[in-house]
Amino acid sequence: MRVVIADPPAYTPPYDRSLAAALARAGVDVELVTSRFRFGAVAEPDGYEAHEWFYPLSSRMSGTRLRLAVKALEHPLGMARFALATPDVIHVQWLGAPELDRWLFRPRSPAVLTAHDVIPRRTLAKTSMWRALLARFARVVVHSERGHAKLVEFGVPGENVRVIPHPVFRSEVDRRDDGQTALCLGLIRPYKGTEDAVEAVLGADGVRLLVVGDPRVPLDGLMVTAGERAEWRLGYLPDAELRRALSEATVGLFPYREEIDVSGALLQVLGAGVPAIVYDIGGLGEIVRRFGAGAVVPAGDTEAMSAELRRLLEDADALAGARRGAERAREELTWDASAAAHLDLYREIE
Repeated sequence: MRVVIADPPAYTPPYDRSLAAALARAGVDVELVTSRFRFGAVAEPDGYEAHEWFYPLSSRMSGTRLRLAVKALEHPLGMARFALATPDVIHVQWLGAPELDRWLFRPRSPAVLTAHDVIPRRTLAKTSMWRALLARFARVVVHSERGHAKLVEFGVPGENVRVIPHPVFRSEVDRRDDGQTALCLGLIRPYKGTEDAVEAVLGADGVRLLVVGDPRVPLDGLMVTAGERAEWRLGYLPDAELRRALSEATVGLFPYREEIDVSGALLQVLGAGVPAIVYDIGGLGEIVRRFGAGAVVPAGDTEAMSAELRRLLEDADALAGARRGAERAREELTWDASAAAHLDLYREIE
């Protein structure tokens, strides 16, 4: 079987490349078509081919307005090249420009879409556009039962929606946490709720907050509020720095807003054997509950997050149990299991 995986904007290189490598291990002929990742190095192809067909100029530009203008001009060219691909299955991870793709994306092979954010928040209001686009996919993959329910409510036939859990990004770290460190990991955007993490930590005596990620929002005021209780390691950090942060973390905090289905950062934290406290949004609560890998609290309830933080850090048995839950997630949510589920799906539609 020949499968083309497409992520034109290169939003999720770790996911794309991990899935491509796992499918290749399962005997699939895989080709990844994407663009240059603007923020750092990516994994070399492992058993599959990778091509940067999209955005050759804009992916190398800084700034915003000019880059986006050039990207809009480049997009139809990339889609024209993509249209020539006729594998057994096309698997789209992200649509690079859904407003244009409504007219440009006309697959000649059976197609699958992974709805990482179910319906992306930037274009959520454009319901007719998304209904037209979703109708072109034989199957839509989501990572949670909540995601499944949302797509069915949106109008996608339930038999066309498949839940395939997001695997962990497994890493082996040298555990050296102090037993009192809460970690916020990943790109810092408004929906990440970093201010809630600060509030939760300030409500738990003796707890230290470690924030690791590239900020896309002003943080000066929040850094003043957190004071000496927080350490900020900002920027797009290399793998060695991410592993160092994971090794120092006692528990991860994910006070996210109701805008996403899953979090790659959460899967990194669990993949390092670190438990997590999450708001009950999207599929985050499903993952933590399923494995007993920490605690789930109501969305927006910083007092509840602070209370669970104190409980885990003050109760050695509770923390040990949460760590065992993270280990269970590491053992079950593997890329090879995900590849097997995807392969079954592809066989249904090829």
